[in-house]
Amino acid sequence: MKKLVIAYSGGLDTSYCAVSLSKQGYEVHAVSVNTGGFTANEIKNIETNAYKMGVSTYKNIEAVSSFYKKVVKYLIYGNVLKNNTYPLSVSAERIVQAIEIVNYAKKIDAKYIAHGSTGAGNDQVRFDMIFQTLAPEIEIITPIRDQKLTREEEIEYLKQHGIDMSWEKAKYSVNKGLWGTSVGGAETLTSHQPLPEEAFPSQLIQKDNKKVTLTFNKGELEAIDGNLNKPEVNIEILNNMASAYAIGRDLHVGDTIVGIKGRVGFEAAAALIIIKAHHLLEKHTLTKWQMQHKDYLSNYYGMHLHEGQYLDPVMRDMEAFLKSSQESVSGDVTVTLKPYHFTLDGVKSSHDLMQSKFGSYGEMNLGWTADEA
Repeated sequence: MKKLVIAYSGGLDTSYCAVSLSKQGYEVHAVSVNTGGFTANEIKNIETNAYKMGVSTYKNIEAVSSFYKKVVKYLIYGNVLKNNTYPLSVSAERIVQAIEIVNYAKKIDAKYIAHGSTGAGNDQVRFDMIFQTLAPEIEIITPIRDQKLTREEEIEYLKQHGIDMSWEKAKYSVNKGLWGTSVGGAETLTSHQPLPEEAFPSQLIQKDNKKVTLTFNKGELEAIDGNLNKPEVNIEILNNMASAYAIGRDLHVGDTIVGIKGRVGFEAAAALIIIKAHHLLEKHTLTKWQMQHKDYLSNYYGMHLHEGQYLDPVMRDMEAFLKSSQESVSGDVTVTLKPYHFTLDGVKSSHDLMQSKFGSYGEMNLGWTADEA
């Protein structure tokens, strides 16, 4: 039997793929990759549904730590915001998910790999590029894209094969992960309509301002209010804390890989707070030339990542620069959480270059003479 691994989310598209490929004689092995978007109950439900679709095996790969180490860490180092707005929440996840899936396919010696992407989005490019680069010998199968199927055609096919589940499309499409949540709906298909309050998964709960101290060590978030944890754990803690204030909402407009404009809502409380706090700490601890060169290299890094170019060697070169730039980026940043927004109050760092012993900006100097100036 032909062994095939499918990137399985449990949604309509991947469910159609699982059933149709099983009927075509493939031995289908379903794989989901958790980069921070699934709870234990959700993973269990995905597994249950996968077996209903006729797969031979199901496996969930926990990749939150891998996602942080491979990608998120460098997005923080670079203060990466696509078009000065979007922290690359979902696009960054897809890269790691694709790597984990293709590695699993090679591990079980699968000859085929499938995904449920359509022909209109970015994910098809990201998946295909990773799969083709890491395993050119494995054939890629994309039923939805190749057959140009409509949602109604997929549902009808599943009903014909005894899969009569509720596929009612939610009003808003929500994709959650460690580095943020994307939100799509009818409004994001227009250029003028905002997303309504109810579209965002986190609603305003806390109304009293709260001060939080973020401790960075060489660019990584190592503690919140003095409590040490792994950086990826701190991201989740901060996100839960800040989401209660409905912080981090925005709409991103950008260019897709396939050449069309796209618009998506997102909610990324922790990502935006960490990036802004980290950037403030860098302003105090890096030289102006480090800041200048970091800015454009970080922009290149984010664009290459978005475009699916993660495996290009130039990405390792840029990561080496970004890591080197963080040697002195250590200290505390105080943030105040408020309803719908936050403020950066200040920093404390032993590497602070704004030292009063040299002089104060616009005031008396103590470190040089007029001739030296």
